[in-house]
Amino acid sequence: MDAEYFDVVIVGAGISGIGSAHHLQKKCPGKSYVILEGRAALGGTWDLFRYPGIRSDSDMHTLGYSFEPWREAKAIADGPSILKYLNRTAADAGISQHIRENHLVKKADWSSKDACWNVTVEKTDSGETAIFRCNMLLMCSGYYSYKGGHTPEFAGREQFKGEIVHPQEWPQDLDYRGKKVVVIGSGATAMTLVPAMSRDVEHIVMLQRSPTYVVSMPDKDWIANFLRKILPEKIAYGITRWKNVTYQQFTYRQARKNPDKVKKFLIGLIRKELGPDYDVETHFTPSYNPWDQRLCLVPNSDLFSAIRSGKASIVTAKIDRFTETGIALTSGEQLDADIIVTATGLDLVVLGGAEMSVGGKIVDFSKTFTYKGMMYSGVPNMISTFGYVNASWTLRADLIAEYACRLINHMDTVGVRQCTPRLRDDERNMPSKPYIADFSAGYMRRVLDRLPRQGDHEPWTNPQNYKRDKRMIRRGEIVDAALEFSHPV
Repeated sequence: MDAEYFDVVIVGAGISGIGSAHHLQKKCPGKSYVILEGRAALGGTWDLFRYPGIRSDSDMHTLGYSFEPWREAKAIADGPSILKYLNRTAADAGISQHIRENHLVKKADWSSKDACWNVTVEKTDSGETAIFRCNMLLMCSGYYSYKGGHTPEFAGREQFKGEIVHPQEWPQDLDYRGKKVVVIGSGATAMTLVPAMSRDVEHIVMLQRSPTYVVSMPDKDWIANFLRKILPEKIAYGITRWKNVTYQQFTYRQARKNPDKVKKFLIGLIRKELGPDYDVETHFTPSYNPWDQRLCLVPNSDLFSAIRSGKASIVTAKIDRFTETGIALTSGEQLDADIIVTATGLDLVVLGGAEMSVGGKIVDFSKTFTYKGMMYSGVPNMISTFGYVNASWTLRADLIAEYACRLINHMDTVGVRQCTPRLRDDERNMPSKPYIADFSAGYMRRVLDRLPRQGDHEPWTNPQNYKRDKRMIRRGEIVDAALEFSHPV
């Protein structure tokens, strides 16, 4: 089978892949590249999810790219607006013409003899197989499975006479007007769905096993909108981005240093929203500290408005089973429903679920150590993008894309074709911790045993800290004791 060769293959045409391509075009202009996208359109998350109210839970001045200003008035943006932004960015930079849609990467094998990745792709629209070869592989395929979301086993599910829907597979013809709806879950998706659907349903219940921290903020950043009127666009955007990054880092540090104080503050805000008679202790007081899991953002207090209106309510309880007419709780209570939405999370996968091998030997990533949170011990010429769980994803995606370009240019300068993170002998038994530490979200716990490990010192760490990452990734030297450069060809 004939193979196409490119200097760089980027896997995924979502927010990370488009950003990586932009950096590559600017900083490595002589390099050929292709973006392999398994779906029929670019956009990743923002094209896949189509449920009511779909929006960002980070402000677009930090979720947006460093190089492409966000121009809309709303900083907490809806999904279609974000998708429009990504399409515009790709089109304006000439990136769109490099995207091969319906090209799902199934496996990739590194050949040291050829200093080359052999990437096997399934053309999902025809079922044909194609091979792409490259020297550098950039994995920008996100962290969750596009095949379907996570849904626990519910006893009696088959008995329910209504419709059961997962947000990742939302049917566009679903009619919920005047219906009774139960949304199972307490994460960002559930808290988006409930206020968005509440206007049209008879009643909607958010059924949660345990509470999540919730914070409200305006969907418009008045400072950003004011600066855009008086300053050049890029300067205004840069100032707003700096402001928001600084605020994100400050609030995260405070939550870690003074968790009880921050917890009291957050719950106090909810009491003001819902009044003294609402049972905040049961429904909005988590058992864990702030930022042990991601905080849920509620723009313009829309969730609290829906609860105050009487069209929405929260029930904190455990499910016993599904019944013909709804859900039976272990407390003995019955929740009637015409539609049940299982907003129960994502199924995480490693590197988009592709099989990766080096010299024909399949890589078990759980046996590797992460290099700066983006490469893997013993795996040459591959960089993967994994953003922040405690800040905007794109902040880290930008840093990783910058590093990839620096690494490619350095290898050209010194005349080498292979770069491999290697553990030294005295590091093979170093103490380790999970790839994402101090984060107890269920979707992450379910996959930690398949992810690489962190070591106890740099560069074998994934700090999830923008300030430290800027120092380690953006300003750190390319050449260090952990990287082995070679020219096997």
